[in-house]
Amino acid sequence: MAFQEILVRLGGMGRYQIIHVILLSLPVFMLASHNLLQNFTAAIPKHRCKLNESWEEGNFTGFWLQAHIPLESNGKFSSCLRYRSPQFSLLNYNFTTNTSDLETEMCADGYMYDDSEYSSTIINQWDLVCNQRRMRQLAQSIYMSGVLVGSIVFGGLSDKFGRRPLKIWSNLQMFVSGIGAAFAPNYVGYCVFRFLTGASLSGIVLNSYSLIVEWIPTEWRAFTSTATGYCYTTGQLVLVGLAFLIEDWRMLQMAASIPFFIYFLYSWWIPESSRWLVLGGKYEQAIKDLKKVARINGRMEEGEKLTVETIKYDMQREINAARGTKYSVLDLVKTPVVRRISFCICCTWFSTSFAYYGLAMDLQKFGLSIYIVQVIFGTVDIPAKFISYFVMTYLGRRVLQAACLILAGIAILVNIFVPEDLQAVRTSMAVFGKGCLAASFNCAYLYTGELYPTVIRQSGMGLGTMVARLGGIVAPLVQMTAEYYIHLPLIIYSLCPILSGIAACFLPETLGVPLPETIQDVESSPHRKMVSKHKEEISLKDGI
Repeated sequence: MAFQEILVRLGGMGRYQIIHVILLSLPVFMLASHNLLQNFTAAIPKHRCKLNESWEEGNFTGFWLQAHIPLESNGKFSSCLRYRSPQFSLLNYNFTTNTSDLETEMCADGYMYDDSEYSSTIINQWDLVCNQRRMRQLAQSIYMSGVLVGSIVFGGLSDKFGRRPLKIWSNLQMFVSGIGAAFAPNYVGYCVFRFLTGASLSGIVLNSYSLIVEWIPTEWRAFTSTATGYCYTTGQLVLVGLAFLIEDWRMLQMAASIPFFIYFLYSWWIPESSRWLVLGGKYEQAIKDLKKVARINGRMEEGEKLTVETIKYDMQREINAARGTKYSVLDLVKTPVVRRISFCICCTWFSTSFAYYGLAMDLQKFGLSIYIVQVIFGTVDIPAKFISYFVMTYLGRRVLQAACLILAGIAILVNIFVPEDLQAVRTSMAVFGKGCLAASFNCAYLYTGELYPTVIRQSGMGLGTMVARLGGIVAPLVQMTAEYYIHLPLIIYSLCPILSGIAACFLPETLGVPLPETIQDVESSPHRKMVSKHKEEISLKDGI
């Protein structure tokens, strides 16, 4: 409570906080580009076996191809097989034979690609089709593995060394590794750089959200979280524009990475979390940053009143609780209330990410232009997050988190019973489910930051994003279960969010409740277990 009162005295949601949120939100625009980049850089063009040079004319539909490429059951030429020797008899309409008896082979001489829609992707760069098709999903899983490792590493390091230095480093690493992926000479090198890109993304996300939450007054947290979420939404549309204008995958990779060098440069201006500095005993630096905030907000008189003694007095209880205590990730499960929070948060993050990437990373399955589908998937986030803001502000975080997960699961489950030829209905249900999951993500970042106390907040955020990345890693692999039962992927994608939505009902409500400073605050304070009695005082003008 004490630090919140200090923020209010220094201007509350003043000029500094507005600039602060804007600068920390700008990198989020391009994070969507990296998360969903492989929808375009790894789009699968139409392809078939390359034939002997004397027969090859680059034709994909020519009549003469029937002598070289077998037809599939749908009447289209096979993408991965060819006849061992030309079957010119098949060109004679009067000649009938059982083509299943003819010998075929894999594409021994490579592949021919139709570049009319996707002229340059990693697929035709390294022939990631047919018996190498799983390399496409593997590349995305390796990227998500990097995000997982980054959430573990950066989550713990930022609690120990601060949010600011890890934020600066993550921006630089994102720039360097992104450019490295663009110039990768082979598939292995590409995956290594994508892994590093994923790790740096976690550092940016974790530290940006913590710096926002720890500098913003309680009543504005829902609004700033939603506004930052809209940056990610807009970033999805920016990605479509970039992909449409830049056909070469290497140039597209560069375009998504160069802005992070700019973010790296201005990150040096963003101050460290004064809340973290005070609890870490770095009072002088905390006072210096707080006076800077007071000056920008036009509250210089209040800033001049700050001294080491006043800070210690105002935050005495929190400082005493944190002094001499060494915190680690084990503190996330040591005490009963925090342990329950950690379990439910893990379920929430895993299922949200698992179902989200299951829907969002395979746009070609909808049978429409991936540019159109990506625009639809990105646009649906706008009303979803707008509605989520009001639900978070007036009904609570817990209600929104549980409802979004359960509704998303139901929407995915319904598609099992929708016939394949009703593609518009199937796409609509997927879009609705994706919107619910986007709102769930939006709530999860804010809710997790509010549930954990300052001393282990980054570790808690790291835990949440870590299991989220596990969900992102597993999601592509679940598609392979369709080989055993066609609807099994949808069943799995739907049941996980439904069960996690039920688990979210056991989380404490945080609406209108000040951020906890210590583990004792979470364990002993009754207002962590019910909606604050002051929630009705939060009005529309306070948040938007």
